[in-house]
Amino acid sequence: MTVTLVLMGVSGVGKTSVAEELVERTGWEFVEGDDLHPERNRAKMTSGTPLDDDDRWPWLRRVAEWIGEREAAGRSGVVTCSALKRAYRDLLRDGHPSVRFVHLLAPPDLIEQRVNARTGHYMPPSLLQSQLDTLQPLGADEPGVGVDTSGDPATVAERALRLLREEFPADHRPDEAGTGQD
Repeated sequence: MTVTLVLMGVSGVGKTSVAEELVERTGWEFVEGDDLHPERNRAKMTSGTPLDDDDRWPWLRRVAEWIGEREAAGRSGVVTCSALKRAYRDLLRDGHPSVRFVHLLAPPDLIEQRVNARTGHYMPPSLLQSQLDTLQPLGADEPGVGVDTSGDPATVAERALRLLREEFPADHRPDEAGTGQD
């Protein structure tokens, strides 16, 4: 079975670091969701202006296309995407049965520390509150798990894999390298 892990959460929660650890363990294809943003979105965020839904929909469709391309090829993947609202996640999984969300969780003060410690990222710390205000937690009926991000990225990745195995035992085990095919 093909599996696509969507690492979701606000900026600074650790999506990229944890995704890289998951890719190392699975060998699955990876895309940094931020790389799929149009330049207009990056410029807007760099200027300190939060994105609105009109900005996000084209980006989310690009992420969904990436997921669909992996599924069509029978390949599993990992993608980072804030996926802050339920409607955004609905778009990502519409017609994509492989999607499993990994909602990375941390207290706001820890996220703020991480955002303030980053260098070279186009999204300034001033936008964190807008993301926290927008975030709708993963619903019980959505396919995914919430994962505490305390600890280093390797520990968080292991925690995520364990929770995914417990929640989706019929899926291809996301700790085995390969395409995700049985």
